[in-house]
Amino acid sequence: MAIDLVLIHPCSRKQVYQSLADNLAAVEPPVWAGLLATYARKKGFSVALLDGDADELSAEAMASRVAELDPTLCAIVVYGHQPSASTQSMPGASAAASAIRKREPSRKVLMLGGHVAALPERTLREESVDFVCGGEGPVTLVELLSALQAGETDFAKVRGLYWRERGLIRHSAPAPLVQNLDDEMPGVAWDLLPMAKYRAHNWHCFGDLPRQPYASIYTTLGCPYKCTFCCIQAPFKSGEESLGHAATSNSYRRWSPASVIAQIDTLVNVYGVRNLKIADEMFVLHPKHVLGICDAIIERGYDLNIWAYARVDTVRDNMIDKLRRAGFRWLALGIEAASERVRDEVQKGFGQAEIRHTIEGLRAAGIRVIGNFIFGLPEDDAETMRATLDMALDLECDFVNFYSTMAYPGSPLYKTAIEHGWALPDSWSGYSQHSVDTLPLPTRHLSASEVLRFRDQAFQRYFSDERVLAFMSERFGVANTDHIREMTAKKLERRYA
Repeated sequence: MAIDLVLIHPCSRKQVYQSLADNLAAVEPPVWAGLLATYARKKGFSVALLDGDADELSAEAMASRVAELDPTLCAIVVYGHQPSASTQSMPGASAAASAIRKREPSRKVLMLGGHVAALPERTLREESVDFVCGGEGPVTLVELLSALQAGETDFAKVRGLYWRERGLIRHSAPAPLVQNLDDEMPGVAWDLLPMAKYRAHNWHCFGDLPRQPYASIYTTLGCPYKCTFCCIQAPFKSGEESLGHAATSNSYRRWSPASVIAQIDTLVNVYGVRNLKIADEMFVLHPKHVLGICDAIIERGYDLNIWAYARVDTVRDNMIDKLRRAGFRWLALGIEAASERVRDEVQKGFGQAEIRHTIEGLRAAGIRVIGNFIFGLPEDDAETMRATLDMALDLECDFVNFYSTMAYPGSPLYKTAIEHGWALPDSWSGYSQHSVDTLPLPTRHLSASEVLRFRDQAFQRYFSDERVLAFMSERFGVANTDHIREMTAKKLERRYA
């Protein structure tokens, strides 16, 4: 029997992560594809989901599976496991679209996701697809399915859609955001996914915890903050407009704690998940939401290993103990830079004292801290980048991520880069932090090559430092220190200018 909808999560891990994909990086479930599957099912459509990453499917293999399933519509979902991962997924998405078009020229294909919503007309011009979505996706997806099954050829009533008509690109009115998340999109369609294949990050399980089973969920969508390097709101802006939101405001929607714990119940009791990522761009924000979820987990007595994102200035002292009791063993903090001048330029308005206070409070409660640092922010120079590395060493976080500044499509920084004619990557893979052709932004004082070289050297410097190895050995054991040495031995291939 033909199926209504096939959702494709494209395969791009090897290109994005190089050798890190083998055993260091996580294998993430495609949360957005799973949410879209749930939404479409709730509207009465039959759905299949192909996870090219987890199942290591080539573009041709995915095209063959689509042909076998014979759907009314095939949707290629270009959402990543974090907002910045959308653009770097485009090479895999493009390959899948081309393979489907080559095998079945008449197959109807839609592309959607954060990158697509940021650049809808360009995506439609460049990719082998019939339609692209200019918003978050759920409403557009089901309205397009209904139109195709009704034999419609005029798609003006399908909200949020871009398509070609007589050689011209047309688009309809924006689609609204999904408002009732609990009822319309109550979690991921886990039964459609190869759950045994997902794997936590290496650091998430320091201390010799097994990295599988693993899953990730959203408890919120969007972010109220306006960091200029972030593209989180790209797929939501047109939907915000259709709902009458001011252009300067960001939407931030939440699933209820009851809905979130229902998902966690399924993951724990059906799939045996202990390692869990809260994928929200900003989870630790509203106390009622955060503490409501914590209370539900504590009530059930689950022994979880959870990590989530927070800001230095959103972790309140009265949250910390309950977060740890609920199983939040790691929080990722966007510290970004040592220089307050550099942080202020990108709307990170907190001081050094706040950084130390938050880290000390988390550490005292037994919550591990991942420090996220960015080199090459617009005001960075050689001195401020060295200061950021020194700060990372001094703070002794339990793990760190070092990034180069990217102008991701959909971010304010991308618009600034276009306006000023700054060099951007020649390919979408160049927006990955770990690819061969990574090309970060230059700063007002340094070239892109200088920024990237410093970032790579800083990573080696940090994880080779004897102080770092000593405190990691003390906290996690000698075996994990050996693992860190193996990690630093994996050198990324780069193209420095």
